[in-house]
Amino acid sequence: MRPTSSRSVPIAVWKLGKGDIEDRVASEEPLEIRLDGRALAVTLRTPGDDEELAAGFVLTEGLVKSSQEIDRIVVIDDVPPSSRGNIVDVRLVKSAGRSRSTAHSKLSHRPSFITSACGVCGRGTIDAISRRATPLPNGRAIAASRISAFPDRLRQAQAVFAETGGLHAAGLFDFEGNLLVAREDVGRHNAVDKVVGYGAIRGQLPLADTALMVSGRAGFEIILKAWIAGIPVVASVSAPSHLAVQLAEEADMTLVGFVRNGSFTVYNGRGRIAEA
Repeated sequence: MRPTSSRSVPIAVWKLGKGDIEDRVASEEPLEIRLDGRALAVTLRTPGDDEELAAGFVLTEGLVKSSQEIDRIVVIDDVPPSSRGNIVDVRLVKSAGRSRSTAHSKLSHRPSFITSACGVCGRGTIDAISRRATPLPNGRAIAASRISAFPDRLRQAQAVFAETGGLHAAGLFDFEGNLLVAREDVGRHNAVDKVVGYGAIRGQLPLADTALMVSGRAGFEIILKAWIAGIPVVASVSAPSHLAVQLAEEADMTLVGFVRNGSFTVYNGRGRIAEA
């Protein structure tokens, strides 16, 4: 049986006096990500869109340089029932042999376990990481009113959150305010990787003229992942960290926070935001 995004658990609702009933909670299960058959990392995630998560992860963690290096992503089912649906293998194209060797050489230096609360936290310095991407082009401007509408439109797409109340979300919007894709996960970085992987699998990187909306805070890793994917605008309902602001400045990225009730705070890149 493949894992599901939510499941029923028995609860007791004392305040409402309903006694013992059942409720839905978000699923959190380990996903083993492999690269050409070799174990890369295990991340706790909400099952669903695992191929996108794996594609986004290897791209945003610098294990492949572009989506063209990925041949296919395989869900491994030839395993014990308890692991079935929880292992994916990113297969590289044969012409990417040098990249494969480079990627494999990094594996011994990476942690083997990643929590849903944070990705590969505290890894390296900003200077070393920021060399993986070039500053984003200025491009078009996006209307402030469209950014203000992002949270409500993203919430409408959060089906599992509506059921459980326990998931982060990431949504990719075009500059006209249309929601292109929304993904949910117990890990905010996983949700972003799923969005990036969605674009990678469809050959849409870099994701220029798009904006990323996240349901929680905008941490350093989210800005890094967006930068590598070529996303010029990142918005969040909460605050960014100081490292996130610093990285947005280096990337020439527009970063806004506290997108609530028709207003938001601009931390960097005011020039991409139009008054209309």
